Amino acid sequence: MQQDFFADSRKPMADGFQYTDDQIEVKNLSHVYQTRRALDNVSFSVSCGEVFGLLGPNGSGKTTLFRILSTLMPVTSGTVRVLGHDLTTEVKAVRKLLGVVFQHPGLDGKLTVFENLRHHGHLYGLAGKTLRDRISELLERFGVLDRAKERVELLSGGLQRRVEIAKAMLHSPRLLLLDEPTSGLDVAARRQLNDYLGALADTENILVFLTTHLLDDAEACNRVGILDAGKLVALGEPNELKAEVSGDVILIECIDNEVFCTEITKRFGVSPVLADNLIRVECERGHEFVRDLVATFPDEIQSVRFGKPTLEDVFIKLTGNPFV
Repeated sequence: MQQDFFADSRKPMADGFQYTDDQIEVKNLSHVYQTRRALDNVSFSVSCGEVFGLLGPNGSGKTTLFRILSTLMPVTSGTVRVLGHDLTTEVKAVRKLLGVVFQHPGLDGKLTVFENLRHHGHLYGLAGKTLRDRISELLERFGVLDRAKERVELLSGGLQRRVEIAKAMLHSPRLLLLDEPTSGLDVAARRQLNDYLGALADTENILVFLTTHLLDDAEACNRVGILDAGKLVALGEPNELKAEVSGDVILIECIDNEVFCTEITKRFGVSPVLADNLIRVECERGHEFVRDLVATFPDEIQSVRFGKPTLEDVFIKLTGNPFV
């Protein structure tokens, strides 16, 4: 049924590209800063009801794409449609649909939680009982209603992030954009915030789009796009992407990694890769490989560990570069 709905709601553009009014659709998006290409022919689509994570190391192009989607930078090459609106010609229409949470806090620490949201609501023409009820509804949903009269500066980082998201949701946006939303939070607060975002996308049927360089955040998303040097190198569900890495991943540290790579290849017929000062090997039955490796080279190895593939392993496999 869902597939039929999308088919009925599609509309052709002049260039033949199909779009719907419940998606972000990016086609052949590029952006250049003087001589540096920050985005290179990026194409993808994301639907309402999804939590989509754009994962990449610093300098990969995440911030540039975020700034374009949040209307802070113009589209200079390619096509971007946000919930049925062309981002090149309908910027005002797009802004009405956005809720944006930037990496750096946008709350006034000297004001209370309630005061921060009330002033923000005024910017969207909300006032009176309608605004008070909406603030109470959101603060209760995000578990901070009991802190409404406290100054923001007295809240923990995790609670402040919840208030930031509540503020962004005041005007009932259809698209919530978040730039590195869990930056600076501890592991427990990050996990809790990711749970909130998942529930929000599901219950409100909004599109949650976040950028992150944290692998745990990306793992919590419905789908992930991986950027490297401006190129979209992978797109899919986290488990699907990890399945592209065969078997277990073994990380080895020894006295001379380059020499030892050659020795491992000769002895075991594998194809090790040097990444971040470690030798990385993909193979089936990793525990048996580690056993045989240590038995064969007991004096050369300083440390060895193995585990199931992560999104970092996907990045290394696709790019040959460490995720830094």
